[in-house]
Amino acid sequence: MYEGLSIFVLVFLAVVVFYLIRAIRMVPQGYNYTVERFGKYVATLQPGLGIIVPFIDRIGAKQNMMEQVLDIPSQEVITKDNAMVKVDGITFFQIVDAARASYEVRNLENAIINLVMTNIRTVMGSMDLDNLLSQRDEINQRLLSVADQATQPWGVKMNRIEIKDISPPRDLIDSMARQMKAERDKRAAILEAEGLRQAAILKAEGEKQSVVLEAEGRKEAAFRDAEARERSAEAEAKATQMVSQAIAEGDVQAINYFVANNYIKALEQIAISPNQKVLMLPLEAASVIGSIAGISEIAREAFGGGPPAQPMRNRGSVPPTGSVK
Repeated sequence: MYEGLSIFVLVFLAVVVFYLIRAIRMVPQGYNYTVERFGKYVATLQPGLGIIVPFIDRIGAKQNMMEQVLDIPSQEVITKDNAMVKVDGITFFQIVDAARASYEVRNLENAIINLVMTNIRTVMGSMDLDNLLSQRDEINQRLLSVADQATQPWGVKMNRIEIKDISPPRDLIDSMARQMKAERDKRAAILEAEGLRQAAILKAEGEKQSVVLEAEGRKEAAFRDAEARERSAEAEAKATQMVSQAIAEGDVQAINYFVANNYIKALEQIAISPNQKVLMLPLEAASVIGSIAGISEIAREAFGGGPPAQPMRNRGSVPPTGSVK
């Protein structure tokens, strides 16, 4: 009897252990498990320890809830201006609802790849080649917006879509290289012309400033000359006034000084004239010189000097003739 009871206890314990093993599920971090009861989804197990009903419930799908990366295969795209380019990309997505990702779409990764490839052809096909090459950020944003909206029913969040490479044909690359070279040559010519223009403007400004400064110098010099002439005229007028006052008072020496001063000035002007060949003396000046000569002769005789000097006679130009001995 005790042996039968022991066997029953052992069997019961074995069933309990087996039941617990079937009921307890360990879910690793970063994953979610779906629970199906008789083939129908009933719950989702979060990371950690989970319990299900053995023989009734089972684990349906094991979904990775971490961000995942998918390479988008290369494909050819025809742009709006009929240029054929080869494009490939990469996408980053994350499952936010394990149940919808498991039961709303079959083969989730393949569905995402085909969706992104289709939208790449749609978005790039509506753009010119130049915009296609220069507006990658705009292309990425448009692709992300369309793909994220399309994958929401699948319980998927599209984080980023990046275009890795855009490869135009070789002839288009050569044409773009020639276009770029022509554009750079044009810019260089424009910059060179602009430099010459600025140099000419600066040179003209310098010449203008020089002329202005020269005119300012002439103006200042003329002002100084006028001021000097004004002072000279004032001095001469003052001297004339003083002489006139002396004449009015009966001073004869003042008249002689005034006349002699004017004579001397006139002689100075005649002497320094470059085109004057003959020195003309006034009659009064000649008389004064003659009087001075006469006075000197009288003084020589009074003080016992020699006889007055005889004027030299002009010798003839013909030598005297005589007999030759």
